[in-house]
Amino acid sequence: MALPGLAGSGLSSRGPLDEAEAAAEEHEAPAVVAAGALPQDDEEDEGRGRGLLRWDGFSAWLHCVCVVGFDLELGQAVEVIYPQHSKLTDKEKTNICYLSFPDSNSGCLGDTQFCFRFRQSSGRRVSLHCLLDQFDKDLPVYLKDPAYFYGYVYFRQVRDKTLKRGYFQKSLVLISKLPYIHFFHTVLKQIAPEYFEKSEPYLEAACNDVDRWPAPVPGKTLHLPIMGVVMKVRIPTCHDKPGTTQIVQLTQQADTHISVILPTVHEVDLFRCFCPVFLHSQMLWELVLLGEPLVVMAPSPSESSETVLALVNCISPLKYFSDFRPYFTIHDSEFKEYTTRTQAPPSVILGVTNPFFAKTLQHWPHIIRIGDLKPAGEIPKQVKVKKLKNLKTLDSKPGVYTSYKPYLNRDEEIIKQLQKGVQQKRPSEAQSVILRRYFLELTQSFIIPLERYVASLMPLQKSISPWKSPPQLRQFLPEEFMKTLEKTGPQLTSRIKGDWIGLYRHFLKSPNFDGWFKTRRKEMTQKLEALHLEALCEEDLLLWTQKHTEVETVDLVLKLKNKLLQADREHLPVKPDTMEKLRTHIDAIILALPEDLQGILLKTGMT
Repeated sequence: MALPGLAGSGLSSRGPLDEAEAAAEEHEAPAVVAAGALPQDDEEDEGRGRGLLRWDGFSAWLHCVCVVGFDLELGQAVEVIYPQHSKLTDKEKTNICYLSFPDSNSGCLGDTQFCFRFRQSSGRRVSLHCLLDQFDKDLPVYLKDPAYFYGYVYFRQVRDKTLKRGYFQKSLVLISKLPYIHFFHTVLKQIAPEYFEKSEPYLEAACNDVDRWPAPVPGKTLHLPIMGVVMKVRIPTCHDKPGTTQIVQLTQQADTHISVILPTVHEVDLFRCFCPVFLHSQMLWELVLLGEPLVVMAPSPSESSETVLALVNCISPLKYFSDFRPYFTIHDSEFKEYTTRTQAPPSVILGVTNPFFAKTLQHWPHIIRIGDLKPAGEIPKQVKVKKLKNLKTLDSKPGVYTSYKPYLNRDEEIIKQLQKGVQQKRPSEAQSVILRRYFLELTQSFIIPLERYVASLMPLQKSISPWKSPPQLRQFLPEEFMKTLEKTGPQLTSRIKGDWIGLYRHFLKSPNFDGWFKTRRKEMTQKLEALHLEALCEEDLLLWTQKHTEVETVDLVLKLKNKLLQADREHLPVKPDTMEKLRTHIDAIILALPEDLQGILLKTGMT
């Protein structure tokens, strides 16, 4: 229901009588970006070089902080961008404007937190904000998302008779490349309420605290102070055992100053999100695994964003390679692309709250309609699977609207276990652990046969010759893989029966398989390059040069130098002593050449 007096874009007073017309009107309303920004201090104004260096620490965590307000005449507007040198394109600012406020029908009074995700503008120049890139190689693949920004929102709407509109409406938004949902929501909980009381100086002080944080190095446990609170967190690494959260504990006397301990930086409350649909959680796991088009229709951005993130998270440690939008509006720059009826719905998961989408996305094959998510301990009524043709009205009841028939039989054991937890009032956190372990075992049972087959495509180590290019991986042949399932299929690790073969055939045509296989192929190709480097290091290269011409020797040096640069650039899995041996080989070869050639080769780059 719309709140009284909320006219304008984003939070309108229009009724639901003609949502299509209302949405069309809203779609024309321009998002405005105010010119205001927090002032830079004198030290920063002295020189851009010094200023940027000062913000290196901040840039490792955040791209910028925005304050989005509501202007009675202009609509939603970015009032503040901090630090001032942060670069956002007009398209990015417009997306932030509209994604930072709930839709008019949400009626969110008080404080609301949610998350959104949007594409970075193409052609964005690589800058100091890519400081994190050096850590990427140690991050789990599902936490690498370089082409997108995440927006973490703390929205406040309260009655205020002193304002023309009768309401104070403002959002504090953290923009980051890091998908650390739980962490940034916790940061906002700490700083947003006081920001709304103390305004810009408080925000500047908070940003200065972030700038002093250590870099988010995977595997490190960090103490992060912000405005008098110290948070203790651990950044995940690809070497962590799947399914084991490295919970940070108060273990030493020195930890008594810690205010907040986060057991995870990125995970959401899985059971709370799946609670209304946990009877169908296995079917939803299949839909996400297969990259099927999926819409979550929710009453507010909090419910939509949490549910979309939970869906994406349910196939972890497999990465969801298609697009997903935790909160999507009619103003989004991809609105037309994703709602067109001229082609099949794309492989994407959308979280929406505007009733207009019930009409616009009616042709989508899978729609989850949820009510308000209950607080921990309260269990909503379980929704049913319904036929899509029943989704006709804007007030359709909660349910999973799909004609999809799951490939696997439903696992009754996990349902009994979760239902027992509900009856015994088991905490939501404990239920989430059970559900997350179930999804992990399901995903691993599915992916292990693929991993085993792909490993067999790797050439034997004895086929690697230092004097030839590294051998190629064998081709992935779907039918050859299918034959392996009879003896080494998921039946070895999973009790679930069903059409696993059909599920694999469907998966091999999905974006998730394409993304997974490209990642694995890249890793294996890099491993072959690393083994080739090690084979080269074991050779007596100086002896080789004595049997070959100067031209061939110079060619060898240049190739070896390129190998070194490649190993550094692509973060090849090479042992440190291998790199050192190779440098020693190069130095020895160059010193054995005539002085004029030595000078030329030493100038061609690092040795």
